[in-house]
Amino acid sequence: MKRAVAVLGKAYSPYSKIRVGAALLADDGRIFTGCNVENASYGLTLCAERAAVVAAVSEGARKFTAIVVATNLEHVLMPCGACRQVLSEFAPKLRVVVVGADGSRREMSLGDLLPDAFRSIDLT
Repeated sequence: MKRAVAVLGKAYSPYSKIRVGAALLADDGRIFTGCNVENASYGLTLCAERAAVVAAVSEGARKFTAIVVATNLEHVLMPCGACRQVLSEFAPKLRVVVVGADGSRREMSLGDLLPDAFRSIDLT
């Protein structure tokens, strides 16, 4: 949780002013972080959760057990649909913890957030 909160301070969010940090726990104990990076062309914005996945995959990690997502908003901010789908690619049973700046916290499984996700087995 501390790593997610720390990295949200590095977010680049000049448009929304919403800072998000994520800390992704790999099954080997390594933690990979990411923060949101906005772009004037909004569709090119990269969410913190996907940034953490990219950092992890670039270091060879492919299996994850948990992610913590922290925000500067007073309330918790749930991962968007795109992030849920990307996380599902690597860890359909992922534990998801979200924390708000006010100390609020929710915890659930990725399966609860994205039931019946589109998976690689659906391609056959």
